Amino acid sequence: MSPRPNRRRRDDVPDGPPSGTYGGSEQLEDWDGVDWVVRRVTGSASTKPYRCPGCDQQIRPATPHVVAWPAETGQGLEDRRHWHTPCWSARATRRRR
Repeated sequence: MSPRPNRRRRDDVPDGPPSGTYGGSEQLEDWDGVDWVVRRVTGSASTKPYRCPGCDQQIRPATPHVVAWPAETGQGLEDRRHWHTPCWSARATRRRR
């Protein structure tokens, strides 16, 4: 049986950023002159509720969202913030608290 034509072979998959522990890949994004590590979290990897710093509303378990932290701090748990994806995308237009 031959492979389905719409599936990519394993060696065709491009090398990208390393996958995170929570089901997403990490990338570096600039915000206000600071580099932030941003990880997209899948709904299946999200098992706890979090408070979004963008809208101050709860991110429910099983909701895809974004985890971001300043790149200079490494992966310190105390610096990570969980954001709704639209809140992270609109962060530049929101007032800082």
